[in-house]
Amino acid sequence: MRPSTFLNVHLVSDSTGETLNAIVRAVAPLFEGVTPLEHSYYLVRSRRQLDRVLAEIESFPGVVLFTIAAHELRDVLEDHCKLLGIPTLPVLDQVLTMWEHHLKIRAGEKTGSKQTLDENYFRRIDALNFTMAHDDGQMTHEFNQAEVILVGVSRTSKTPTSIYLANRGIRTANFPLVPKAPISQALLDLTKPLVVGLRISPDRLIAIRRNRLLSLHADAESDYVDEDAVREEITDANRLFERQNWPVIDVTRRSIEETSAAILNLLAERAAK
Repeated sequence: MRPSTFLNVHLVSDSTGETLNAIVRAVAPLFEGVTPLEHSYYLVRSRRQLDRVLAEIESFPGVVLFTIAAHELRDVLEDHCKLLGIPTLPVLDQVLTMWEHHLKIRAGEKTGSKQTLDENYFRRIDALNFTMAHDDGQMTHEFNQAEVILVGVSRTSKTPTSIYLANRGIRTANFPLVPKAPISQALLDLTKPLVVGLRISPDRLIAIRRNRLLSLHADAESDYVDEDAVREEITDANRLFERQNWPVIDVTRRSIEETSAAILNLLAERAAK
């Protein structure tokens, strides 16, 4: 096995650093065998704060990603790193330049709106509270208050996908399809939320369920992992999705992030109609 390569990644922001964190999460998986060691510095808005950051960067050389609006701080950071031979990247510059060129307006040096951050924060908290209260088919009588409902058989990542969407501020509930168990009429009568069916291949589902049973030291011989029973379970789910005319996402080889991105696209398409 190839040994892991460690990379010091310094994330310097005059705000909360969410943009930088999202970029690292997107880029890191593309480099097999590389483990990023994140050094995060948030709310850096003074020269004293920046000096402490520079000392840390000098002690742990690597790469520097930053989102700093104040030009005097940016210049100090870039000049110091250049002397050290450490690459820096102002990750928003190209976007800002494009906006300035298109709008014919210069971007200001505002470090971020606290009101906007607070609104986003409370929206996420509200979504998380809603999602946890409506996980696994709970409180179906309130499902019309959701923005997204995920429906699927057991082990199709309904809960983690719901939580991921909630972290994006999307009020999400989910409903498990259990063999021979009745389906709530409240689910079938929904008109407001986007209801999405999660589909998976039988082979993949059986493998996931077997691993789940092994981790629980449970009996590995049951309808839960029986091939014929699983295929029938998936067929019934697919028929329900088709009958209800719900959009379907195949999660067989998708990560939670990819599934969530597809759902967000469906939401955007729906809003555009």
